Amino acid sequence: MTRSCWPTWFGSTSRAGRSRPPYRIGYCVCAPARSPGPGSARPSASAGSPPGNASRVRSERVTRVLLLRHGEVDGSQLNAEGWWGPARDLSPLSAAGIEQAKAAGRRLRDCGARRIVASPMTRAMQTASLIAAETRLPLTAVEFDLREWLPDATLSWRSAEAIAATEDFHRHDGEWPPGETRTWEPQSSVRRRALGALHRQAAVDDEPFVAVCHSMVIEALTDARRVEFCGVHEINLQDAVQPDPAEPFLPRQPA
Repeated sequence: MTRSCWPTWFGSTSRAGRSRPPYRIGYCVCAPARSPGPGSARPSASAGSPPGNASRVRSERVTRVLLLRHGEVDGSQLNAEGWWGPARDLSPLSAAGIEQAKAAGRRLRDCGARRIVASPMTRAMQTASLIAAETRLPLTAVEFDLREWLPDATLSWRSAEAIAATEDFHRHDGEWPPGETRTWEPQSSVRRRALGALHRQAAVDDEPFVAVCHSMVIEALTDARRVEFCGVHEINLQDAVQPDPAEPFLPRQPA
């Protein structure tokens, strides 16, 4: 029997009090897919339809995306080597993180996803590969713009600086104060690039897919406050929080 995910709908309010569209949150709870009632069959392009009708119908479809955070990370080897900044993103999953990813894969077996895309960071790639093994879904793309939030655009941070940047980020509700700049990436920048990545993937294939990414990415797209390791937050891509064109980009660093 075909099955699909029906997680609970939750409303959302931004840290600044702005209303957000509803989104679905939590681990997938699979239920039998609901059949359309009489007279409610899906629209389709008939043989006599104009040539552009098929693409028009396709563009009206809603793409379900299951945003999944990576598993727990083991940074012990990098600590021993004294590697900091972006090198921290080479850390693999811990033993617990591996089990979290496998368990997530088992939960996702019947949730209707057709493929997996992932952030390029090691913890996300390893999580995605473990989920692919459990679900037998293909890992079809690596999206650079699904990477984690950047705490320091100089790419030279250490742990204390990253913690300070995170505290400042939350102190200002994820955005630079008016008329000021920071070295950390604003939430609007994370949202803009992540949505761009998801829309690129939906343009390739609008069937449901799993996107293995990071807590700050999921927070930016759903406004969730705490994202568990391997927690799943489902969104309808067309209803996702859209970026304000006036929101700032993180300036690119000189080459």
